[in-house]
Amino acid sequence: MHADAVVLDVDGVLVDVADSYRRAIIETVERRHGETIERATVQRFKDAGGFNNDWELTDAATLFVLAREAGYSGDASSFTDAIAAHEDGGLAAARAVLHEAAARDGFDADTVEAEWDANGVRETFQALYLGAELYREIEGDEPPFAAPGYIHDEPVILKPETVEALQSRFAVGVLTGRPSAEADIALERVELSVADDHRFTMDDWDEGKPNPHALTTLAERFGADSVVFVGDTLDDVRTAVNAAETDPARAYHGVGVLTGGLTGESGRRKYEAAGAAAVIDSVNDLPELLD
Repeated sequence: MHADAVVLDVDGVLVDVADSYRRAIIETVERRHGETIERATVQRFKDAGGFNNDWELTDAATLFVLAREAGYSGDASSFTDAIAAHEDGGLAAARAVLHEAAARDGFDADTVEAEWDANGVRETFQALYLGAELYREIEGDEPPFAAPGYIHDEPVILKPETVEALQSRFAVGVLTGRPSAEADIALERVELSVADDHRFTMDDWDEGKPNPHALTTLAERFGADSVVFVGDTLDDVRTAVNAAETDPARAYHGVGVLTGGLTGESGRRKYEAAGAAAVIDSVNDLPELLD
């Protein structure tokens, strides 16, 4: 596969977030509402699309749990399938599904939304994920409770030899749903240096993946005719597909890795159905794929 530039997602590509971000989602819902969701349910929300922001995924999971308490008759699969049926997915779709379900099942969606506190969700999530010290540093406030911080439980996936192999041959950028400060921590951990104008984080644009704006902008900044974007979700692949439709003068290739929530043959099939140009076991297999 030819590439002039390689753009990398962070979570599930450079570092393993199974016991950090995804754990924070589950435990935020449990801490705030006394109910748990399964790790498979987190992946269902990811697959539904539009959840580049894990705070918003936690909001949507919260709405599902509260809807179940109020009388929603479906399960997590039916809730996320209904989200996926909405064109843009994400939190707006989750709220629409909530109201559709309320009309069908006879509960009050407004009452459910009144119990949902997005600011409280974010504070709880960040306290769990960052821990007290980083919370004070990044959020500029006292955390709502003390926690060690799951950010410290992110094993590195990207190997130093892969960094060398990629940066010696290609222009390398980063496109992530992380806030900038949290992206900095991950990039330092994997020893990947990327110039500010060669990366997009949550703080740099409003739309989020799978909107192609960030990817096409990076391609333009690199002056690249062919761009490979490597990610661990279906929305990452959809971002490359959407970029190709938006910017037909360039070639965009979405590559899925099996080190995130999508694994094994089922993950491979999902990537391929979403339009992946290739699926690899990990980012460390990327240099051999490219020319």
